[in-house]
Amino acid sequence: MRICVIGTGYVGLVVGTSLAETGNKVVCVDKDQSKIEKLKNNVIPIYEPGLEELVKRNQKENRLFFTTSLKEAIPNSDIIYIAVGTPEKEDGTVDLSYVLAVAEEIGATMGDEYKIIVNKSTVPMGTTREIKKIIENKTKASIDVISNPEFLKEGSALQDFMKPDRIIIGTDSSDVAEKIKDLYEPFIRTGNPILVMGIESAEMTKYASNTMLASRISFMNEIANLCEKVGADVEEVRMGMAKDPRIGSKFLFPGIGFGGSCFPKDVKGIIRKGKEHGLPMKVCESVDLVNKTQKEIIFKKIKKRFSQLKGRKIALWGLSFKPQTDDMREAPSIVTINLLLSEGVNIKAYDPQAIDNAKRIFKDKIEYCNTLYECLEGAEALVVLTEWNQFRNPDFEKIGDLMGKKIIFDGRNIYDPTRVKDSGFEYYGIGRAKI
Repeated sequence: MRICVIGTGYVGLVVGTSLAETGNKVVCVDKDQSKIEKLKNNVIPIYEPGLEELVKRNQKENRLFFTTSLKEAIPNSDIIYIAVGTPEKEDGTVDLSYVLAVAEEIGATMGDEYKIIVNKSTVPMGTTREIKKIIENKTKASIDVISNPEFLKEGSALQDFMKPDRIIIGTDSSDVAEKIKDLYEPFIRTGNPILVMGIESAEMTKYASNTMLASRISFMNEIANLCEKVGADVEEVRMGMAKDPRIGSKFLFPGIGFGGSCFPKDVKGIIRKGKEHGLPMKVCESVDLVNKTQKEIIFKKIKKRFSQLKGRKIALWGLSFKPQTDDMREAPSIVTINLLLSEGVNIKAYDPQAIDNAKRIFKDKIEYCNTLYECLEGAEALVVLTEWNQFRNPDFEKIGDLMGKKIIFDGRNIYDPTRVKDSGFEYYGIGRAKI
């Protein structure tokens, strides 16, 4: 099948490459000439495990192509995916300018042949129908526009697309649903469902899913903070909760708040949509508020321990909002670093993938290190902000020898407090009493 994917961010690049991997001819389009040239040379602009290998293979086998020209890509495609960004505006609304501009361009360049337009971008309810109206005003050709929300997790996006737990198709046409089912058939051989529903229901499913997951995180963070007050250990509480099949174990890990391009934006988006319809989204508002507060929790622990922070040296492990990505959008590390800098702290930081993005944010305000141990020399505290695997079992004796004070603030609860204590460290976790 001939496919065009507009947008080469996390979603567009993963979708286009995965569809090419199953034998389709895919053209990925982006206005960024520099990004397209890099992709043509197999230079991947994002860090996503396994993606570079698939891009190389499918370009070599002439199934995957990159261009800046919609005029070349759209007329020669049967299915057109919209996978451009929908960032959050300052007032909390979703910026649909990129999506709607793409709709205009599709209508102006698609020619006279029937097309199916698949909206992969996360958009408020009603946007997919608006996309259709815009395209129809620009062309006489017959079209169908469907909502096909993505459920890709950064760091495991390829796996999520290749082996989805479910696929959502929002459409008014049973014929179109069958065509999209055929396209996705190679990915659902294990029997996971394709759910066909109304367009608005599909759009809502994306927002509702992300907001539910964000709610679990904020709930556990509140429970963790209470655990500290009453002398409970949140890790024991979490395990006790997880054994209840009605609750389960996923997204119950307390920490320093959620970040990334999806959860914060989608929680705010659903709050805004509720307000537009006169419906206060009180649970969602609380999820957002708890998350904002939680991003300050590790700084408050550091401030309480030291009182006077000016001139102190602190080492940070982890900058990306989660492991297996270089993405720092809405990362809790940004809040922590800015608060520490406001107190005059000298910061040395290490992250396996996010250093380049951190440099764009903080420039020379902090010092960047090439290894996890490099940033520890003379540090008065080690602060773990991202749960990368290489941080989980470090050489505590070496850490102690390098540091000026043996203090660890574990923002992700990746260490056993007893082991850390036995190594001679003070330990401060989330939802755990001071050891």
